[in-house]
Formats: sequence, structure tokens, C-alpha cells
Amino acid sequence: MTLWVKICGLSTTEAVDVAVAAGANAVGFVFHPASPRNVTPEVAARLAERVPVGIARIAVTRHPSDALLSALFAAFRPDVLQTDAIDLEGLALPAGVAILPVLRTGGVLPIELPARCLYESADSGQGAQADWSEAARLAARTRLILAGGLNPTSVAAAIDRVRPYGVDVSSGVESAPGRKDCDKIQAFIAAARAAAALRNDGWE
Repeated sequence: MTLWVKICGLSTTEAVDVAVAAGANAVGFVFHPASPRNVTPEVAARLAERVPVGIARIAVTRHPSDALLSALFAAFRPDVLQTDAIDLEGLALPAGVAILPVLRTGGVLPIELPARCLYESADSGQGAQADWSEAARLAARTRLILAGGLNPTSVAAAIDRVRPYGVDVSSGVESAPGRKDCDKIQAFIAAARAAAALRNDGWE
């Protein structure tokens, strides 16, 4: 199985280009005013033009208002909307936009898991590590993308412990909040790929 890798919270052309060149499967653009990674839909649309077909362009929100979603979809058409699972009830999305539900450490988990979901720490973008023990249990039941506190140094251990479908990083590849470090992006993807190769040799 090929590990799925997402680089999240991108806001510059340089960071997008490096993530794409390094082999990311997805890039994330944050739409959350409280985040230092927040971008406008217009900026995200311009950045997404640099992303080749086959690499998912993901709009990342948390408890979005109707106004935010309307503005987002008016200017930017992502491939996927990522938001907390509790946000999805009654949410109407444009045709062709998939969903990536977010489950959180310490939160209430659904009885029936989504076919694919992202498992995160209690608060996104703070560098806090998710509960790897719970993540491992969930990863045995669904295609789980692990986020929360990952970085180039920790991602190999996370992959070995959790055995996720994919990994997602944001603050762990930054030099300061909201400022992506291109060397760290490359190092994260390389470390994740190397760990996944060892995983496949040893487990499958």
C-alpha cells in the first residue's frame, strides 16, 4: 500500500511548488480566521492552479459558517472539504466535492466510522500530538489519515505505531506559525516515504 501524504496550511507559491515536487498526494488550504495559516478563497484558487491533476486540493475548515462556505465555493472549487465530522450534518456541497471528516482525540467517535477520515489532536495547528493508541485502533477499521504533532523526526515512529492510510502535517514543517519551511516539507515527505517502505517490507 502506498502511503498518502498531505501538506496542509499552504499559503505561498514556493511552499506549494515544493510540496508538489516532493511528492505530496494532497495540499491543504486553511479557511479559519483564527489560524495563522488562513487564506482567502481567491488566494487558494490562485495557488491551486499550480497543483497538477491527481494531487488533491483540500479546503480545510472547522465549524464553518454558511457565509464562509458560500464565499469559499464562489471563488475556489476544491476537490475535498475537510471539516469536523459534526459539521457535516445537513451540509450541502457543490457537485464533485468530496468530504474528509475529522475525528479528534477526546471527542465522541461515531459508532460507524467513515470509509476515510482524518484523526487529529483536540486542537488543530498547535503541534499537539494525537492519541496514537486510539488512532491505531481506528486505523484497523478504516482508512485513517493521522495528523496532530507530526514532524520530520516523529513521522516514522507514528507510521510504525499507528499504521495509518496516510499522514498530514502543518505546523511540523514550519519555521514559525504559518510560515512553511521548504526543507522541512521535503524532509517530512522523504521520512514518511522511507517509513512506509519499511512498513510494507515488514507487514505485507
